[in-house]
Amino acid sequence: MTWATRAAAAGLSALAGVAARDLLQREHTLLRNFPVIGHARYLLESVGPELRQYLVAGNNEERPFTRDQRRWVYASAKKQNNYFGFGTDNDLEYTAGYPVINHRTFGRAVPTTHVQAGHDTPLPSAKVLGGPRGRARAFRPESVVNISAMSFGSLSGRAVESLNRGAALAGCLQNTGEGGLSAHHRHGGELVFQIGTAYFGCRDEHGRFDLARLKDLVASAPVRALEVKLSQGAKPGLGGVLPAAKVSAEIAAARGVPEGVDCISPSRHAEFSDADSLLDWVELLATETGLPVGIKAAVGDMAFWRELTELMATTGRGVDFVTIDGGEGGTGAAPLIFTDSVSLPFQLGFARVYSTFARAGLQEQVTFIGGGKLGLPDNAIVAFALGCDLVNVAREAMLAIGCIQAQKCHTDTCPTGVATQNPWLSHGLDPELKSVRAATYISTLRRDLRKVAEACGVEHPGLIDSTSVEILTGRTASRPLAEVYEYEPGWGMPSPADQAEIVRLMTEAPQGGSAPPSPTAVG
Repeated sequence: MTWATRAAAAGLSALAGVAARDLLQREHTLLRNFPVIGHARYLLESVGPELRQYLVAGNNEERPFTRDQRRWVYASAKKQNNYFGFGTDNDLEYTAGYPVINHRTFGRAVPTTHVQAGHDTPLPSAKVLGGPRGRARAFRPESVVNISAMSFGSLSGRAVESLNRGAALAGCLQNTGEGGLSAHHRHGGELVFQIGTAYFGCRDEHGRFDLARLKDLVASAPVRALEVKLSQGAKPGLGGVLPAAKVSAEIAAARGVPEGVDCISPSRHAEFSDADSLLDWVELLATETGLPVGIKAAVGDMAFWRELTELMATTGRGVDFVTIDGGEGGTGAAPLIFTDSVSLPFQLGFARVYSTFARAGLQEQVTFIGGGKLGLPDNAIVAFALGCDLVNVAREAMLAIGCIQAQKCHTDTCPTGVATQNPWLSHGLDPELKSVRAATYISTLRRDLRKVAEACGVEHPGLIDSTSVEILTGRTASRPLAEVYEYEPGWGMPSPADQAEIVRLMTEAPQGGSAPPSPTAVG
């Protein structure tokens, strides 16, 4: 018997074994009815996202990020040509809800002619974080674009390190996420320390919040602000679960939990139970640490926000910033119903919360931060027009350091090592290289935001008002953004004093600096 004959016989035997197994099993009707060939269905299902991403989907069909959006982030991160040719792929005439930015023929700010002008020019916040309430360690964030909350545990250590190094290079903030402050967060980037329901990183042996541990942690790292997480866009109202197998010694140390035991976050905080006790706790944290303290939430029932603003207006207590996460956001794993249908999308949720503060006359006392696909320039401009002072980027930052939208974040099998604790998968992610890409992406996004602001006749994206954006309502009609969300005149803008100061800072900022190569024009 020749080698080829033996190989063919072995192959046929294997197929016969598979067929026999399919016919005898009871779990899958498809395999009992179509032995062997029925497996093709499960194979195609398993690689469906990859097939759509590379072979089937059009440039604007995929979600959560289209091919065009991913291409823009990748090119921006790699200093490549991020221009697009031959016009837009978007169907402007028939897309209700599509935003259109109204540029101005004349304005205070004259757009610079060079495509890379302003690439490394600072783009600070129009507001001082913690300034209105006189926090001891109030500061003006150097960057209007910052890295959103993504925990060590959800992301690999190398991914967290890449983002922290990138934050240092870009001069922006990195939010730790609720998983504590790890060694991977200590590579030069300044931090916003997030306090979740499990108080990871600042909890005692019984899992309760420990103020002394929080103060020690803050003293040991470049923490600039504290963020109390009430909920998040991925799974509002739910706590997280990190399986025991993923709770390594490193993760256990960062979170202050036992190694090798399921790490479960409660769905609610134990330190407060309503808006009144929340404000007491916020003031305690601010007094003891001197840091600005804010809250993060996805938006659902508005009763909480009305109660919060009423208490802030009448008692003198208050949060320094509010981070609104859109229901379309989320790097974490979640049940499908929560991913699809729980909490409002960013624009609607943010506009409702901002309006609640504005009606109470509190909008100038609070720094507003947005999250939920705001790492794309068009979405970010709408956010600024609605009243955001800062935007946070999460999945876009992941794309910048190598994520390919494989949507395996919940399986611990992320092929690029970004969202996994598998040492073999994460070892290929080089923090020195990826940190530069993260920083370049953030710098490019800031440059584009500034250039759009200049096209609108102003010096800073925070000065773009809600009348400068229109929302298409069909083929032949549109409505101003202010009208869509029932904004009153002046809403969405910083105070006159803050406007004057940010204009001064932008006017005096030096131009130039190192910039990526200019895209090559194709004529």
